[in-house]
Amino acid sequence: MTEASALFDAAVIGGGPAGLTAAIALAQTSARTALVARRLPYADNRTTALLGASVELLEGLDVWPRCKDKAAALEIMRLVDDTGRLFRAPEVRFSCHEIALDAFGYNIDNRSLMLALEARAAELPNLVRFDDEAESVVIEAEDVAIRTASGQFLTTRLVVGADGRHSLCREAAGIAVTRRDLTQTALTFNVGHARPHRNVSTEFHTPQGPCVFVPLPGNRSSIVWVAVPAEAERLRALSDEELSAAIEKRSHSILGRMTVEPGRSLFPLAIERPKTFARDRIALVGEAAHVVPPIGAQGLNLGLRDAADIARLAGKAIAAGHDPGAGQVLKRYDRARRPDILSRTFAIDIANRSLLNDFLPLQPVRAVGLHLLGAIGPLRRFAMREGLTPTWRK
Repeated sequence: MTEASALFDAAVIGGGPAGLTAAIALAQTSARTALVARRLPYADNRTTALLGASVELLEGLDVWPRCKDKAAALEIMRLVDDTGRLFRAPEVRFSCHEIALDAFGYNIDNRSLMLALEARAAELPNLVRFDDEAESVVIEAEDVAIRTASGQFLTTRLVVGADGRHSLCREAAGIAVTRRDLTQTALTFNVGHARPHRNVSTEFHTPQGPCVFVPLPGNRSSIVWVAVPAEAERLRALSDEELSAAIEKRSHSILGRMTVEPGRSLFPLAIERPKTFARDRIALVGEAAHVVPPIGAQGLNLGLRDAADIARLAGKAIAAGHDPGAGQVLKRYDRARRPDILSRTFAIDIANRSLLNDFLPLQPVRAVGLHLLGAIGPLRRFAMREGLTPTWRK
């Protein structure tokens, strides 16, 4: 990356996976791009299930070849009703081979993904890195002025806000956000196990939320265990031996004896959505644009589609000699993202509510719905394709 100049076509604020992807995608359109994000050691033990279109995007950005050997394929997804309620749904299995795919996607540790993104970003001559945090974002008629914490200044025609739930960019644009805190917390950690997972991801539905076992390379899996906050705190406080026994019991020993690996994280769950996804030269991506529970592996996959769409639209504007931060470009971005984000948020919310609701008359409704999903081939195949990429995007 080269030295900064006064004016950029686009500046990305935030250096997580969605922000780095947006910066790389914008730079590959020949847009003069700035990335404002501090380089931090990535010690998080979380993983990400990258679904079909996300892998294709990363392949097109020359990122995926750098990290695919660290990922495990997801070939079968199982949904198991473990609520213990009177009316329980039968097990539902989705196989990628039924829709002529080698895999639904791949599960990869976030550290490996970030290293691949950082390596690719460092190669792009028109991507300038400010190893700093944005302190202020001031919107003017023709551009946006950004001041970093160390006192550096830059101006840009378009700002991509990838700065998370407490987004400075969203605040600068005056975009209101609706938020609903959920009475659930996700505990994440990784385990080794005695039996092979055979590239099968299993999601146990419990009265407090899902507990998901997602394959990693070798006889290892990543765990996302959703529970009420007090129970999640109790589980995190267990010794390695106690937590290993607890997660093996929760899995009904489908993978044999389990051994918890170092590193545990807790994440209170919420649903957030801004009133608009772009305004006044600022486009929101990632968790600045949507926060959803970890159901169906939709969170980062939505963020990567955000990155792809803003890069595509801004790149087209620049190629035509137009302003990438102009109102019509941002309106197109909002229209492109709105149906995707709203439909996914709604589906995830309904699925989560149906799991938590112990109102007896609703139990057979949920059970019958899952039974039909598993039993009717065309419906099952439609659900699999929609889970990967919305049909209307194609």
